[in-house]
Amino acid sequence: MSGHSKWSTIKRKKGALDAKRGKVFSRLIKEITIAARLGGGNVEGNPRLRTALLAAKAENMPKDNIERAIKKGTGELENVRLEEINYEGYGPGGVAVLVDTLTDNKNRTSGEIRHIFSRNSGSLGEAGCVSWMFDNKGLIVLEKDKVDEEKLFEVALGAGADDIREEETSYEVITDLRNFETVKEGLDQNKLKYALAEITMIPKNTVKLEGKEAEQMIRLMEQLEDSEDVQKAYANFDIPDAILEKMSG
Repeated sequence: MSGHSKWSTIKRKKGALDAKRGKVFSRLIKEITIAARLGGGNVEGNPRLRTALLAAKAENMPKDNIERAIKKGTGELENVRLEEINYEGYGPGGVAVLVDTLTDNKNRTSGEIRHIFSRNSGSLGEAGCVSWMFDNKGLIVLEKDKVDEEKLFEVALGAGADDIREEETSYEVITDLRNFETVKEGLDQNKLKYALAEITMIPKNTVKLEGKEAEQMIRLMEQLEDSEDVQKAYANFDIPDAILEKMSG
């Protein structure tokens, strides 16, 4: 599992992500709005909107918020013009970093993202420099001490999961985007509780970091995720659990 996924799981467990629920909703609303604007409000004919709605439901976003976001995108409600910009670059130790943004001011966002990279020993790169290192997949993380391994494998693989990987303290279930919701529902129906379930970019390989570089990498990710215009940030770092626990406290 990428260090970023482990880090997200730890923060969720500690309640840090719940404290940012308002910001999470804001990002999801932006994504739903632009997905509806680009592909229309019909979920069946708009895969991007369907994925955005799955993410919104995973965060228990109220139905009214979702419907308003779709109507903004289709033009039924007044809407601020948003532009989608993706950035790619490198963090400490050569870690690959992807940043998805939605903004109403391209110049402001570009300057802020560049500044965040530079002050945390990173650098922006050209389009395509690191995106090939990631696959867009569904990820479901379950803690080992809370699930039965045999039952997990039976249910997840039976529901269409691509792979199940074993980590120190957890299992990660990898799915194709089309099967993500089906696998998640299968786990729910069998009372297999998960710590994290999301559509994400999973790295094909990872870069191990320790010491100062690990701390710089965490600060880079924190500052990217705190940026108002950043929707998602992904990285292929592998950092010891002890450091992740400490830095996400």
